[in-house]
Amino acid sequence: MRREILPILVFGLLYAGLAALVTHSYYQLILTVVPIWAAMGLAWNVLSGYSGFVSFGHAAFFGLGAYFVALTQIAWNLTPWFGIPAAGLVGALAGLIVGIPTFRLRGHYFALAMLAYPLALMYVFEWLGYQELALPMQRDAPLAYMQFDDHRAYTWLATGLMVFAMLLTARIERSRFGLSLIAIKEDEAAAEAAGVHARRWKLRAITLSGALAGIAGGLYAVVLLVVTPPAVFGMLVSAQALIVAMFGGVATIWGPVIGALVLVPLSEILHAQLADKIPGIQGVVYGLAIIAVILVAPEGVVWKWRARRRGGAEEKPVEDRSIPSSEPVRPDTRQAPVIFEARDLSKSFGGLQAVRSVSLQVRQGEILGVIGPNGAGKTTLFNLLNGFVAPDAGSILLEGRDVTGSSPPQLCAAGIGRTFQVARPFRRMSLLDNVIVAAWLHERSEASARALALEALVLVGLGAYVRRTAGALSNKQLRLLEIARALAARPRILLLDETMAGLTATEVEELMTLVRTLAARGLTIVIIEHTMQAMVRLVDRFVVLDGGAVLTEGEPARVTRDPAVIDAYLGRRWRLANA
Repeated sequence: MRREILPILVFGLLYAGLAALVTHSYYQLILTVVPIWAAMGLAWNVLSGYSGFVSFGHAAFFGLGAYFVALTQIAWNLTPWFGIPAAGLVGALAGLIVGIPTFRLRGHYFALAMLAYPLALMYVFEWLGYQELALPMQRDAPLAYMQFDDHRAYTWLATGLMVFAMLLTARIERSRFGLSLIAIKEDEAAAEAAGVHARRWKLRAITLSGALAGIAGGLYAVVLLVVTPPAVFGMLVSAQALIVAMFGGVATIWGPVIGALVLVPLSEILHAQLADKIPGIQGVVYGLAIIAVILVAPEGVVWKWRARRRGGAEEKPVEDRSIPSSEPVRPDTRQAPVIFEARDLSKSFGGLQAVRSVSLQVRQGEILGVIGPNGAGKTTLFNLLNGFVAPDAGSILLEGRDVTGSSPPQLCAAGIGRTFQVARPFRRMSLLDNVIVAAWLHERSEASARALALEALVLVGLGAYVRRTAGALSNKQLRLLEIARALAARPRILLLDETMAGLTATEVEELMTLVRTLAARGLTIVIIEHTMQAMVRLVDRFVVLDGGAVLTEGEPARVTRDPAVIDAYLGRRWRLANA
């Protein structure tokens, strides 16, 4: 954070210094609107850049801020010194109101729903008779109403807003807020399994984003002195916010600023020179900018520059480091208390009965294996146990407390962690940040969250690679990273979904050692796996599913000799190999 503050402050001072040298009124206006649109791009970036929920509707917050400042000055004679911060509150409230219903949607449905809000507001304000509002001139106390003889003062105010937005973005980026949003963008399901309340963080993001956009809109009204619905609610407003961020680089501090510095002056100057010959030249500029970004730098200028600075190549896979092979001593769990229980769980998808009246009990410190043929309902059972799917019938008890219907973040906080059948890391984040996302669940300071994340990475054998990105890991290391992320949430029960899939025999042995080590520390483990030669040596008990129902359960020696299990799952080769 300290390394990022100084360049931002220096840039702000240089920009303010440049404004002090410019005396031409038109170029002063351009210098003023550039930081306003940079701040607007940063506002869009807080929501869409970091969380991945693309908004075409930020003009709604911008326009409400502009109209609030104009209407309150006209009706109540309210000074913009109070009106502009209050416009931020209006934008924040609007963001919250918009976000509550709209975050039920995903992908392009969310983007199109967001587009509807500014268009609707534009027609509402026109119907109310506010086609054009002019801020009244205040001859008696112009400074009290931000009416300066020296127009450079507007540029300095706008620069201050831009610097504030950049510093706020820098703080967000390295905080729990930012890491949670990036995790949601990378993989929302994995983020929720790690304890991230995705809906809460998205609502906070759109609230803060709306506040910044409202402030930008309020200052825009003061600078131009005239507010019209198309100028502040029009599609070009939302498009500019989106395009300056995409051109410069989404999910970065400097991206929207670079986009505004390049595109806003270019579009304004071309509009002044060619508007009579090419109507809508500003839209043409922004359209061409998007095409250029798609063709040359799909992720924006900043990300392209960062890739070149790294040499333009992808990171090489990290060198493997094996888990220590010492065998831990585990206590006998046959008389341990039951801490996790499913009672008559059932789930149907249309006409398919995926899980049928499944009941199981898991004891403290036990390693329970869930096996069965493909389509037996194993992963659906895991999704029921940690809240991704709600059961049609039955109940789930954690230490005697009914947790049926709880969300994945709630169950993670209660002590149920999981991994996924296909590894789901946050690929663009470092290993440390991947795990810190989960460590924040029970920690209240960055230092303690970092310490817990490091401890989890060291435990699984990834302590030497904490600053590498997850996209550079091998299959085994991705599996270990998922376990580390789950461990950082301090689970009491760990659900491992085919963690050994795709591993070599040596890697399977190392992973078995890790699982035994975790169980020896008191962690209760439920594991789905098809590697039966390893499972019979690893687990204390099996539960066998077939057709969504429990076929049998018991100790490995008995279950693997059960004719029904051999016929349904293990097959004739197993019978011959273990005769």
